[in-house]
Amino acid sequence: MSDNYIVSARKYRPQTFDTVVGQEHITTTLKNAIKHQHLAHAYLFCGPRGVGKTTCARILAKTINCENPTADTEACGICPTCVSFNNNTSFNVFELDAASNNSVDDIRNLIDQVRFAPQQGKYKIYIIDEVHMLSAAAFNAFLKTLEEPPPYAIFILATTEKHKILPTILSRCQIFDFKRITTVDIVNHLHSIATKEGVVAQEAALHVIAQKSEGCMRDALSMLDRIVSFTNGMLTYSNTMEHLNLLDADYYFKLVDHMLSQDVSGTLLLLDQVLEKGFEGDVIINGLAEHMRNLLLCKDPRMAKLLDVPNDHKQVYYEKANQAPPSFVLTALNVINDSELQYKNATNKRLHVEMCLIRLCYVLQATKMQAEDVKKNSSNIVPQPAVSNAHMQPVTSTVNVAPQVSAGSASMPVYMAPAQAAPVVAEPAQPKPQPVYTPPTPQPANSNMPPPSQARRISKSLLGEIENEVNNTTGNTVVQKELSQELVNEVFEKYKQTLRDQNRSVYHAQFSGMTVEVPQPDEVRFITPNDLTDAYVKELRDVLIDFFRTHTGIAALRVTSEIRIDTSNLKPQEKILSRPEIYEVMAAKNPNLAKLKEGLNMQIDY
Repeated sequence: MSDNYIVSARKYRPQTFDTVVGQEHITTTLKNAIKHQHLAHAYLFCGPRGVGKTTCARILAKTINCENPTADTEACGICPTCVSFNNNTSFNVFELDAASNNSVDDIRNLIDQVRFAPQQGKYKIYIIDEVHMLSAAAFNAFLKTLEEPPPYAIFILATTEKHKILPTILSRCQIFDFKRITTVDIVNHLHSIATKEGVVAQEAALHVIAQKSEGCMRDALSMLDRIVSFTNGMLTYSNTMEHLNLLDADYYFKLVDHMLSQDVSGTLLLLDQVLEKGFEGDVIINGLAEHMRNLLLCKDPRMAKLLDVPNDHKQVYYEKANQAPPSFVLTALNVINDSELQYKNATNKRLHVEMCLIRLCYVLQATKMQAEDVKKNSSNIVPQPAVSNAHMQPVTSTVNVAPQVSAGSASMPVYMAPAQAAPVVAEPAQPKPQPVYTPPTPQPANSNMPPPSQARRISKSLLGEIENEVNNTTGNTVVQKELSQELVNEVFEKYKQTLRDQNRSVYHAQFSGMTVEVPQPDEVRFITPNDLTDAYVKELRDVLIDFFRTHTGIAALRVTSEIRIDTSNLKPQEKILSRPEIYEVMAAKNPNLAKLKEGLNMQIDY
């Protein structure tokens, strides 16, 4: 019995266009081309592995030679041509594996066969699989025949790497791009095969197989055969996850519950259970990232179609998504992504995963504290307090900055409970409160300041006086100067002296060959002698702006550069004279030389 066993990928290989799964855009086009007799002489089928490229090529070769096609443009399967094709005895269909027949001699043998017309049927079909493996010389030898084959010859090329094929080959073919088969189509196809084979399979188990195959039907069928042998024909979600070495979603749900409750001990104990089952750390991190993505998708009903999980799990995802705030999910995704990127470089893999999960346990607390701090800072805006004409102290609010705790490569702020501070009693909010100026002590009678009992609004001029007084008191002000040529030259000399003090001799030498100008009141222009020197100005433009702003007190200051080549010291280039021109110059200086030439009737051989 074992000798007659055929794997599902071969046993259930499609024999007609209608049985091809997930490639309706390809099969419909080919059927219409056959129906209307619009067959091209060369086709190129490209796409991922296991999506039906070679299968469609064989169905096309079988259908175009069928003697009694059906009304739906399918091969009948009973005519002599179809029977010989099914028995692999057809002389009109040739398959060539370009991976092992990629030389010029192999292509030359194929070209020699093309010259003979088919003895049965209309066309001779040549299917070349993995055509990108042909050598460059084989491609060039194949060009002429591919461009102008006999009317009865059709070439069907198949490849998984279209970018490796020469453009001259691509331009001679009709290109069909096969897409990955969707999870739904794979699940339906697996369910139909399981029904035919008498296998009991849960939909969740088939969904896991389809998701693991990543759009490849051949891989999905191979996994189905393995799991059927492993489970003795009883496919369940649990034994499928066990056989494929995948982590059950229940573990991720438990991990998220521990993270939302900030249970570090429970999280690490659950991680230990998973590691004891033989799972690697990167599998846990990757699965947790996919789980967080699914939770994020459940936040918006419009994204529900992007949720690629079994149907009986979707309700659980929706419930858990409502418990996890969006800020928690987004921050967790960032932490997981950083840990995933640095996992390969971590020396202690287990510690790296543990630190990632510990940080995730404090994500919810961190996001809540950030939201409370923002709300608190936005609500504790008090009016400007009374100021003194003699001394003023700015009122500042203290914000507790959390320390950074780093583990591995990623760091996350750990928010501590704020320290108890003296309560601040604020005045009742008044509509449109205005700052009030109140002197601390009574002023003399001849003073211009109002008495303490009186209050007045602070005018713009008074605000300016107060600002100047604060600056003079703190000593942090810089007197703004008028931008002049003398001031710019002075500051430029200070900058060059700074370069010399810092032992930056290369920069000092370059800037020593420059000059500065003031074309506008807010612009300092560096005059450079060449492109190389100008590049130094552009490189240090930000540094120069800060330096000049600091030493001039002008905030709105621009730094530009201009290349000016000094032509005063350039000597005119001497012209190289030809021999006739040399004679003309000599004759102009000495006219007797020309007379001598004419008197002797001489011909100068230049």
